[in-house]
Amino acid sequence: MQRFETRQWVPYPVELVFAFFANPANLPHLMPPKLKTRIEDARIQPPPVRPVATDPARRFLSVAAGEGSEILVSFYPLRGFPRRLSWTARITEFVWNNHFCDEQLHGPFEQFNHRHGIEAETRDGVEGTLVGDEIEYALPFGWMGRLGGVLVQRQLESGFAYRQQRLPEILAAAVRQATRRG
Repeated sequence: MQRFETRQWVPYPVELVFAFFANPANLPHLMPPKLKTRIEDARIQPPPVRPVATDPARRFLSVAAGEGSEILVSFYPLRGFPRRLSWTARITEFVWNNHFCDEQLHGPFEQFNHRHGIEAETRDGVEGTLVGDEIEYALPFGWMGRLGGVLVQRQLESGFAYRQQRLPEILAAAVRQATRRG
């Protein structure tokens, strides 16, 4: 198994950040445009009952994919690759405002497990959230696949760098949208 981890702090409350990540419809917005990622199908299972924040401004209403949900995504893995790859992931764990995990059911990896961690963290007196991602994966084709791991590692680094650049502006828009509804 190979491993990839990343962390990012954002100045937004845990409730907003978790609600954003738990909604599979937001995934394409976090992916580099060159991948042309799209959700092809989603079989959403309800999560446990959402905890009610004492502050009404932290009650974000959105779809959340609970344990057992399956999401089919397609994308172009490399520039110039002639066809879209399909990837089906299943949510295997879900704990509100803390973490959720998904695993690949069908796709380009022999095995792929992703833990999305969300944790409240105050920095310099500013309340925010630490977003952590832990990915373990194995490629098919034995030793040849392991050689391809260098390319996969670079793609993960590039994809998450893009996400880290975009996430603050996307969350700012989510806050504005939630405020208009409230």
